[in-house]
Amino acid sequence: MDIGGVILILLAGAAIVAAVALFDAWMEKKRREAFLALAAELGLEYSPERDRSLAERCSFLNLLVQGDNRYAQHIFTGMYEGLPTMVFEYHYETVSRSSKGGRTVHHHYLSVFLTRVPGPVPELTIRPEGFLSKAAQALGYDDIDFESAEFSRKYCVRSRDKRFAYDVCHPAVIELLLQHPGVDIEIEGYDMALIKEYGLESFEVAGNLDLLTRFRQLWPDHLKEGRA
Repeated sequence: MDIGGVILILLAGAAIVAAVALFDAWMEKKRREAFLALAAELGLEYSPERDRSLAERCSFLNLLVQGDNRYAQHIFTGMYEGLPTMVFEYHYETVSRSSKGGRTVHHHYLSVFLTRVPGPVPELTIRPEGFLSKAAQALGYDDIDFESAEFSRKYCVRSRDKRFAYDVCHPAVIELLLQHPGVDIEIEGYDMALIKEYGLESFEVAGNLDLLTRFRQLWPDHLKEGRA
């Protein structure tokens, strides 16, 4: 191939890269506009900017200590249904290497919905039952069983304080979670988080906030003074 052909290929490649970058920038602009309109509708404050300190402050959440280059972005804050809430998209990176030594960076995104609980309380995780949880049980990391066989079959509940787990996962909570399969909840200290293992979608924010606040409103009366 002559030099002219090489230059044409390089120019075509550069044009494609530029077009992709412009499209990504346009999509991000539209996304920010949608989030800003949603925040106004929900009565929340919104910031699209990256915040690494927030990712660090929320590192008590097990799913938020993976990978590198961790930060929060598209952050909503304020009161929702009378409860202090925060919503954000969480980013982290992992790296894989090919058999030939090539290095590929993978970008991962989570959606995080936070509210407060009377505390401090011990760690409690409620996750969909799956292969990894079954493998953990095989290694001795038992989950907590409940009278509802359906709930125990669909969800893996773990806490070092079984009494606390039973108090929080009372029949009304079990019914709520059975109506919403696939919910991932972490509770620890003064915080309750609902986490989705994909990036923040504007059309899902209100629904997930509703679910989180409904769960929080079912907090047992005898735990409302917190725990020592």
